[in-house]
Amino acid sequence: MTFADLGLSDELLRAVNDAGYNEPTPVQRAAIPPVLMMKDLIAIAQTGTGKTASFVLPMIDILAHGRSRARMPRSLILEPTRELAAQVAENFEKYGKYHKLSMALLIGGVQMGDQVKALEQGVDVLIATPGRLMDLFQRGKILLTGCSMLVIDEADRMLDMGFIPDIEEICTKLPATRQTLLFSATMPPPIKKLADRFLSNPRQIEVARPATANVNIEQMLVPTSTRTKRETLRRLLRAEDVRTAIIFSNRKTTVRDLAGSLLGHGFAAGQIHGDMEQPERLKELDRFKAGDINILVASDVAARGLDIKGVSHVFNFDVPWHPDDYIHRIGRTGRAGATGKAFTLVTPEDDEAVANIEKLTGQTIAREVQAAEPERAPEPSAPSPDRARDRRGGRSGRGRRDDQKRDDQRRDDSRRESRSETEINSGPVENERWNGPVPAFLGFGIAV
Repeated sequence: MTFADLGLSDELLRAVNDAGYNEPTPVQRAAIPPVLMMKDLIAIAQTGTGKTASFVLPMIDILAHGRSRARMPRSLILEPTRELAAQVAENFEKYGKYHKLSMALLIGGVQMGDQVKALEQGVDVLIATPGRLMDLFQRGKILLTGCSMLVIDEADRMLDMGFIPDIEEICTKLPATRQTLLFSATMPPPIKKLADRFLSNPRQIEVARPATANVNIEQMLVPTSTRTKRETLRRLLRAEDVRTAIIFSNRKTTVRDLAGSLLGHGFAAGQIHGDMEQPERLKELDRFKAGDINILVASDVAARGLDIKGVSHVFNFDVPWHPDDYIHRIGRTGRAGATGKAFTLVTPEDDEAVANIEKLTGQTIAREVQAAEPERAPEPSAPSPDRARDRRGGRSGRGRRDDQKRDDQRRDDSRRESRSETEINSGPVENERWNGPVPAFLGFGIAV
């Protein structure tokens, strides 16, 4: 099947071809026809399968007929994060270049002035995060009564971030007769309840079992310890053929520290986390996409929806707290039919979290086989018990020096006693420089 078989316009097919795509993915094949028929839709598909294009493409053709009015967007796409909203906007620009559609992006972290100005000129497509949309709505800067099409993207992530009450309120302000599309990688009960309330006789498609990982991603658990985590990560980065990689951590402070550590060890690394201003985050993403850096250390703010071509590896420096986040993290690789690798560093304390991930995904993740440590050469002399205790950390510096002096003195006395006894009883020692007769004074005082 080709995109032409899905009923898209010639202008849209031309833009898709310019973007280098020939065949639709399974979710695109299943979703595009009912969306073009103006049906409500629930689409459950794992991340990285082309969900964004499955609603962007038919929306462009639907909105090609009609006219926008000031402060009254004709369609609304809700996204959980700024990065994902910006990515959807990029998709509209890419696929809608042969259509004359206007678009506005409402996200936090940037000035409202330009956003308000765009709304006043009228937009066909409004892409927004719930917080900024509600802010502008309460200020009277936007009306939703002219919105005939609503997309709720990454619905399960919306749930995790606490946006469901905002979404419910937004839905009550939209026209009752509208087309609603809901996309999610998983379908927890609160999302199903939301769908039952605000969707009308929806068509449901499911191209993969909920919470399954992409089969194109090779997964591996790497046992380590908290103390050796960074060393283990560097070993993997050097051993693997890493073209571009995203490293996920649970905490923003760890992201900062880990990125600095990798830079100090010669890796071209950047970082992205929630404490960064939006321009900084976009700058780091642009550096990563351009190849100026090939490693991006990220918190879960970047786990969902980022579509960056060619990510060969994902590393979970920390096992995610929520099992669903594992699916979305590793989904940053193996996208659009490509293959990828995902490594998760696990400590003994992570056993329960790993078990929850395996229960959710219904599969056992392979563990890296730890190589046996090579045998070490024997030490020149066995350490004294005092020195053995020393290495276990129980002696002070001065005590260690005193013990060392006593040990050296004992060894010197022992060597002198051994040498004297040998020379007296056995004559000259072999290989010594003196090889003449034994002088009489050496036997003085020795009973014969």
